Amino acid sequence: MAELKTLTGGCHCGLVRFECTTDLAMVTACNCSICTKRGLHFTFIAPERFVLRAGEDNLKEYLFNKHAIHHQSCADCGVEVFARGTKPDGTAVIALNVSCIDGIELAKLKMTPIDGRSR
Repeated sequence: MAELKTLTGGCHCGLVRFECTTDLAMVTACNCSICTKRGLHFTFIAPERFVLRAGEDNLKEYLFNKHAIHHQSCADCGVEVFARGTKPDGTAVIALNVSCIDGIELAKLKMTPIDGRSR
């Protein structure tokens, strides 16, 4: 089992900042339209393990398709930092854009393929 770590990160311009606790046990490589076009790789975190430290007033929300996932991007630099949604069982979840974690090296992470295109 992977070890939980407290990580920090944010958008490109630095106006949106967060802190979270996760083990990065699952990082998605999803082929849905938005993940493909934006190059997103998410890890899923319980809301109580995610704290937005700065930039709440600078977030711009984007909804598409079924409007089930509330994508949150910095209004200045345009980077999607995280999304709010629910798991199939109705539990709230934060989908954190792993690329926004400080010092992350995507090439060193194990990616879990997700077929979002077929959903």
